[in-house]
Amino acid sequence: MKNIVITILFLCIVGISYGQQEQQYTQFMYNKLGYNPAYAGSNPSACITGIYRNQWLGIEGAPQTQALSFNAPLFNQRVGVGINLNRNTIGISERWTLDGAYAYRVPMGRGSLGLGLQGSVRYLSNNYNDPRLESNIPIALDGSIPVGVQNKYIPNFGVGVYYNTERFYLGLSLPRILLNNIDFNDLSGEIGKEVRHAYFMAGLRIPINDNVAFQPQVLLKYAESSPFDADINASLIFSNRFTAGLTYRVGGSSQSAGESIDLLLAGQLNDNILIGLSYDITLSELRESTSGSIELVLRYCLGNSEGEDFVNPRFF
Repeated sequence: MKNIVITILFLCIVGISYGQQEQQYTQFMYNKLGYNPAYAGSNPSACITGIYRNQWLGIEGAPQTQALSFNAPLFNQRVGVGINLNRNTIGISERWTLDGAYAYRVPMGRGSLGLGLQGSVRYLSNNYNDPRLESNIPIALDGSIPVGVQNKYIPNFGVGVYYNTERFYLGLSLPRILLNNIDFNDLSGEIGKEVRHAYFMAGLRIPINDNVAFQPQVLLKYAESSPFDADINASLIFSNRFTAGLTYRVGGSSQSAGESIDLLLAGQLNDNILIGLSYDITLSELRESTSGSIELVLRYCLGNSEGEDFVNPRFF
């Protein structure tokens, strides 16, 4: 059964020409640079963010993601720069992505508007020597299965816009525009290609009293020839330091009530360090085979500012 699952996961990511190809993050609110290059430099200080995600616990070969990002404001916050590095594995497939982001920021109303550009390069690899692969005949004798490790590099570029104030943010992005060939068999009649993914994000911080604030947020995801997807989050912020939230992820199948219900907890340990943890409760048919998904976020922001000026890097 495990080998069947590995094969299904592999076919879903590599063998299908069009579909949802990008990794997902439950704590998207702490990883905006991973979706939108215009986010770079929107905070008053430089920040480093690390993410670890283990999806569908208990299923061998299920997606795992590790990501590291850095972004900083320059020239009195008129320019922002950023770097993303992430690794995603599923079955016998491995993908590394390096993004470089540049944003020009224009003061507008009570906030600023960022116009972002992104350049990226991806390394794709399939390991057909993986011992988890099995066949009724020796794999070396099966002409339909390649031998060894296959890899390739592909470049791309993207654009985005991002507007934020101390209590509100709004963003729209298209991180990868080129429809690159991602098929390892260039002679086949069906060539797999990268699919354009568009993202819309928004969030609002509403004070309830001196110690509690309500923060609704949403991330809308669209990929060509794929069902519409969305993460809808509602969180409470306590004493400007601790956050507890709940997210409903649209998706799954026509037989399920959605993809997952996600629980989120985060704490601003001091003026520099934020740590976040999330747990996804699977609603789709995969719930019979998995105990859910987990994700850990750790962020460090330079500087030791205090007060309202530090609201943005904590929560937006």
